[in-house]
Amino acid sequence: MDLTEQGIKEGVEAGQLMSQAGLVPTIAFASVLKRAVKTLDLALYEMGLSWITVKKSWRLNERHYGSLQGLNKAETALRYGDEQVKLWRRSFDVPPPPLQPHDMAELLGDLRYRRVARELLPQTECLKDVLERMMPFWYDELVPKLLEDETVLVSAHGNSIRALVKHLENVSDNDIVNYEIPNGVPIVYELDDTLGVKSKSNL
Repeated sequence: MDLTEQGIKEGVEAGQLMSQAGLVPTIAFASVLKRAVKTLDLALYEMGLSWITVKKSWRLNERHYGSLQGLNKAETALRYGDEQVKLWRRSFDVPPPPLQPHDMAELLGDLRYRRVARELLPQTECLKDVLERMMPFWYDELVPKLLEDETVLVSAHGNSIRALVKHLENVSDNDIVNYEIPNGVPIVYELDDTLGVKSKSNL
């Protein structure tokens, strides 16, 4: 799915807000999904930083909703009932039904995942699963850069950002599912030498 006009506006404004705040990312990361990549491109262009290194990782992708993928909320509620859909969407550890085999074959054929081991690709995910797939990215990609005093910019999605916030702020399993991630609003963390949170602000 591509960015809407509102999404494009938010990407541009995010870059402007970061510039006004005096933030100068030295490296950036994005998921491999179109919206996160384009949002990052727009923000970096606004900041005059299109030249910095950008790395992409499937581990920053939005939560995979399994066989619900591609269905809107009304269609999903009609098929499964409101209470069941609420449980899938708002619980920490209850995933929706997995992809059917023919849908999984389509995912496996996507060139974005050609170097990802088949067993790592999700067939469905709850927020707990998103956290578990995101943590290797935190330790392997983000931690080394942060320890080198890099200023890191991450462009991802509601649930992958939520997983990162849960780790950084040690949010409980119950509280994180209702934690709202504002669209297009940069969240700024200042971390100490042990990567604990010193301060946090929304621009």
